Amino acid sequence: MISLRPARPADAETIFGLIEALAVYEKEPEAVVCTAQELRDQMAQEPPPFECLIAELDGEAAGFALFFHNYSTWRGRRGLYLEDLFVRPEHRKKGIGRRLLSALAAVAVERGCARMEWAVLNWNELAIDFYRSLGAGPLDDWTTFRLTGAPLEALAKDGEKPE
Repeated sequence: MISLRPARPADAETIFGLIEALAVYEKEPEAVVCTAQELRDQMAQEPPPFECLIAELDGEAAGFALFFHNYSTWRGRRGLYLEDLFVRPEHRKKGIGRRLLSALAAVAVERGCARMEWAVLNWNELAIDFYRSLGAGPLDDWTTFRLTGAPLEALAKDGEKPE
């Protein structure tokens, strides 16, 4: 039996384990630098920087969806950004990913969000096909940029703090 529930700070170890499994699947296991304690502390903040749904199959954590709100200036409303969606390989093809996305869509609609967005690796054809089957489409005219580490620090040194 599949059940979905909102994660609580006590679920930090479970979420961390799923994050590690996702990193292995995405061929970047060394990229995870957060800790379960950091997740626990962040989930205890008010408001927390993210929310998470955990999918359980027969009482075992089978997958998760970690999300937060962004904002659309053109639509004048917030959106829901799905940072991570992951179902353990042994639990795939059981409807868990669809249930997680459906639950997130319900959250987005209930909260008056203008849209729901996420990114997918270009090589992940299984996920791309799945998302397309739900009616989602890629934003082909957009390229995601990221600034981290030393380049982020260097640019910050040139900046000034707003007062």
